Order: sequence, then C-alpha cells, then structure tokens
Amino acid sequence: MLFLKPGLPCCCCFVTCYNLEKSNVEFFSQQKIFKAGDTNQDGQLDFEEFMQYLKDHEKKMKLAFKSLDKNNDGKIEASEVVQSLKILGISISEKQAEKILQSIDADGTMTVDWNEWRDHFMFNPATDIEEIIRYWKHSTVLDIGDSLTVPDEFTEEEKKTGQWWKQLLAGGVAGAVSRTGTAPLDRLKVMMQVHGSKSNKMNIAGGFKQMLKEGGVRSLWRGNGVNVVKIAPETAIKFWAYEQYKKILTKDDGKLGTVERFVSGSLAGATAQTSIYPMEVLKTRLAVGKTGQYSGMFDCAKKILKREGVKAFYKGYIPNILGIIPYAGIDLAVYELLKSTWLEHYASSSANPGVFVLLGCGTVSSTCGQLASYPLALIRTRMQAQASVEGAPQLNMVGLFQRIIAIEGIRGLYRGIAPNFMKVLPAVSISYVVYEKMKQNLGIA
Repeated sequence: MLFLKPGLPCCCCFVTCYNLEKSNVEFFSQQKIFKAGDTNQDGQLDFEEFMQYLKDHEKKMKLAFKSLDKNNDGKIEASEVVQSLKILGISISEKQAEKILQSIDADGTMTVDWNEWRDHFMFNPATDIEEIIRYWKHSTVLDIGDSLTVPDEFTEEEKKTGQWWKQLLAGGVAGAVSRTGTAPLDRLKVMMQVHGSKSNKMNIAGGFKQMLKEGGVRSLWRGNGVNVVKIAPETAIKFWAYEQYKKILTKDDGKLGTVERFVSGSLAGATAQTSIYPMEVLKTRLAVGKTGQYSGMFDCAKKILKREGVKAFYKGYIPNILGIIPYAGIDLAVYELLKSTWLEHYASSSANPGVFVLLGCGTVSSTCGQLASYPLALIRTRMQAQASVEGAPQLNMVGLFQRIIAIEGIRGLYRGIAPNFMKVLPAVSISYVVYEKMKQNLGIA
C-alpha cells in the first residue's frame, strides 16, 4: 500500500508540481492536495484515497472546462477566456487571453482541448474558474498607513476553512509593524500639514529637528499607538461590511461586476471609517500635541470631550469620506492598467505577472490614489487639529479650502506630501516581508 506524507509527494506528483511552478500557475501548496485527499483524517494519504482525489478533482476540472467552452466545440479559445473573465468582472484583451492559453497549450494550436486542460491542472487543487484566475483580481495586503483601500476578497473555500481570518491577522500584524517602522515620517507629514505655511516653511530636515528638540527621539512615534490600535476594528468592520454590500449589489445571475465591486469596496471603506473615525482624530491630536500635553490616548479623548464636546471627534469627517472615492477609484484603475500593460508587453509564456510585478503595480497605483486624494486628506487633518492650534480660525471644509488657496496657493494643498511619498516604499517592503513571515507561521498556503 502507498502512503504519502504532507510535503513528501510521490515522484509523479512532485514533477508535475515542479512544472506547474515553473510555468507560474501553482496556486496552492501540496499540503492542500494532501488535506483534500485524506478523507479518513488519519494523517496519511493511501493509494485508494489518492485515486479517489484524482477522480473527484477531474470531475471538477471537467465542469470548469465546460464553463469556459462557451460554444461546446471541445476547445477553449481566446475569445471564450475574455468572455468568461468579463462575467467575473475582469476585463482583458484578446492578446492577454492568448497568453493565458499559451501557458496551457501543449501543441501550439492556440486552443486548449480537454486533455491539455486536465494535464495542466490535474495536480493544482483549484476547483473552479474563480480560483484558477484568482490572481487577476485586485487583492493586496500592502499597508502604507492610510485607510482608504478597497477590502481584500476571499474565496468561499477560504471562508469555510478559516483561512480568511488568518490572512486578515497576518495583514493586521504586517500593517502594525509597517506603520510603526514609518511612524516618524507619518508624524512629520501631519506636522507639515498642520503647521506648514508660507510664513512657516517647514521642510523635512527642519521638521525632524523641531520634533527632536521639542520631545526627543520618543516623540517621533507620538500618535502611532492609536494608528496601530485602530487596524483591528477597522479591518474587521471593513471586511464584514464589504461582504454585506456585495450581497446587496450582486446581480440576478449571482455574479459581481467591476462597478459593483468598486461600489461595495467604497461603501465598506466609508462604513469602517465612520466607525473608527474618533480614533483618527485622536491620532492627529496626539501627533501635533506638545510633550506633556496628553498622558496617552484616553487622556487625550477625555480632554477633547470636556473642552469641545462629542462633535469634535468627527471634525474633518466629510473630506475624509469624500477622499475614499478618488483614492479607491484611481488605485483600482491604475493597478489594472499597469498590470494589463505589463502582461501585454512583457509576459512571454504565462498570464501570471508574478508577485514582484504585482507589488510594483500596487505601490504605483496606491501612490497615484494618494496624489488624487491628498488635498482632501490635508483639509481633514487641519480640521481635526485646528482647535488645538493657537490663533487658528475654526473653519469648515469649504472655508478652509478657500483660505489655503488664498494664502498658500495650490501648493498649500500638498504640504507634507514629500514625507508621505517617502514612506510608501519602506511601508510596502516591511508590510510584504512581515505578511509573508506571518503566513508561514500561521500555516497559510
């Protein structure tokens, strides 16, 4: 009798998995095949279980093949790939669809028959079309310290097996480490947004000197505690709200298009921001506060409540919510454009761009999103902080916008953007490395 241990497949399986990895279409680990095949849960995969897994998996692959073969001619063509992806809310060109076929097509006919499809996916435990093409979706855990991103999306299997919460936990820890590592730049950005003006030309070097002189090295991390604490509730609310909005906006055929996905994500972001917004105000007040002004987050909240009332915890709320739309919209649009352009011009044998290309696309798209929404972010921060700045007039969003334009010009709306951009690359790098380490520790494939 043949027994297989997790991570120690037979030669045939190993060679196939190796070839899948070389062609960049290995989506899940060998452990997942072992888990799916070990039906009696005895920790061993015997020959009968292995053969049964192959039979069951072949049936699922047959259904996936038929769902792609729209004209039922026994072959999958580029136009059918385009059509199927469109149903899933993913738009690609016929040229890009051909690259998908190239990674599966064994005989060079630019079509894929059942035998080619089966041979290619037999040892890939993806069970349906959505899993097979999952890498086309905009799914990122990059945390750059801003909270306007569209929530991540999980498959039904990830929800059932509990992998979704492990991925959220890994992303949360990565975000906490990333934000802590770039906190000095984040505080400098807030200081320049609030105190920078034509009369007070605070630059990066001068800002750091001022913070160090006023409060020492520890002051560079002032406000970071709140920034880290709010990750957990915000992520949980955003994920829950995203699932609810998707259910409401799902079409009659059960599919969710690109527009519905974007609207769901934007509404989920707005819901999460509304719930945790008082913590955003606390973060700003602590960041611009002087040494000894507040003993901590709770002391800051108590003093704001006593002096300014409950309304103070929602100052700047409107520009913050308005900023979600341009950020999320441009972030998604640029991400898809960059990824599609790379696939069009540089992909040779596979439709999978690879992790570093996707990281690059995510970094650039997020930066473009920030650039578009930055004036609203600056106005939000000033509204949050203006009550704590001596002599500052208490203006609403429109009044503050007009004052900045009149006194500082258009450039005034972008004060602090230099340290904001400076933190993107280290934030993305830290976030990615920590996320991958957390995934390994949590046993996520």
